[in-house]
Amino acid sequence: MIIRTAAASDAEGLLAIYAPYVRRTAITFEYDVPSAREFRHRIESTLEFYPYLVAEEEGRLIGYAYAGRFQPREAYDWAVETSIYLDVDVRGRGIGTWLHAELERACRSMNVQNMDACIAAPREADDPHLTDASIGFHEHLGYRMVGRFEQVGYKFGRWYDMVWMERLIGDHATPASPVVAYRG
Repeated sequence: MIIRTAAASDAEGLLAIYAPYVRRTAITFEYDVPSAREFRHRIESTLEFYPYLVAEEEGRLIGYAYAGRFQPREAYDWAVETSIYLDVDVRGRGIGTWLHAELERACRSMNVQNMDACIAAPREADDPHLTDASIGFHEHLGYRMVGRFEQVGYKFGRWYDMVWMERLIGDHATPASPVVAYRG
């Protein structure tokens, strides 16, 4: 297995990983599966400044992770919002942990100080569309809970909470080193 920088040509393969999450889960609050063209645009837009990584095994895309702007104001430049998606057939093999480690390495090389994750959270233990596995995964990676918004997302006829988790990866020195663009 290798982890490499994504390319626009990966769009259809990555969309095949993402689509089941849109259709069957509340992990993403997106209702409709984006087109391949839209997904390609998302990859290209992210790579203009931030890392977008893919995990590939024997020529097959099995997961991806990316970072993006946390907020548009300049004072937030040292923080990124992160996302990780895996092919459902490869979960539990440590691929998400490996992808995150490479994403963190890329963010550190940019002088990013904070990695933040916006995670959908179930309101009931027996929710058919969402578990708290992503929260547990991020806790395992060293993230801590920093906020919870109640009943902020509505999908599949249910209300969902959203939590923010954060991992500090920099020394937060002053003056701060400028954030530089990712150069995979």
